Amino acid sequence: MASRSSVAISTFLCLTAFAALSAHAADPEEIRDFAPPANNATPNASYFTFDRLRNIDVKQGQFANVTNANVNAFPVLSGLGVSNALLVYPPGSVNVPHTHPRGTETLFILEGTLEVGLIDTTQPVPVLFTQTLYKDDIFVFPRGLVHFQINKSKKNVRAYASFSSTNPGLVSLPRTLFGVNVDEEVLTKSFEVSSDIIRKLSAVQPF
Repeated sequence: MASRSSVAISTFLCLTAFAALSAHAADPEEIRDFAPPANNATPNASYFTFDRLRNIDVKQGQFANVTNANVNAFPVLSGLGVSNALLVYPPGSVNVPHTHPRGTETLFILEGTLEVGLIDTTQPVPVLFTQTLYKDDIFVFPRGLVHFQINKSKKNVRAYASFSSTNPGLVSLPRTLFGVNVDEEVLTKSFEVSSDIIRKLSAVQPF
């Protein structure tokens, strides 16, 4: 029987290959200076201000807290080709392996120390790049490539993400594969693991 480590490696590589199929779309070019309010009201300073990053309620747990400032939450971004997010990582928390199919991400560390990983799928065999980031460091995650972060410290880590899209999209690998009732036979054959392992992964409703 395969060891847990070999199963984990097999699963991770299969997830990486799956994510490499993400579509590469881009925002349409804006022909106006900015999009007016939806109700055609006269814009004021508040229309250009996003204040929902103040006093974030940080939930302790195994996953990072993410507050998005994308076009859905901040309409003035429509057509401008940018968006942002504030991420707070409680001790031991992870931002699970995922991709952004429509935008490149730059991550700026506001406070704390964070471990990040990026998987390059442009090579015949995927290559994993890992880095430890400290306050004021910046790391780039190119559009469509699998990446993740984990806080291995005992303090909260805060980071600010900028995207080259008003709505970069999010493809969470665990949730996409194990949270939508994919045929069990497909998953067992794809990952070369037993049905019991697939059932356990599906039962936890991954993030």
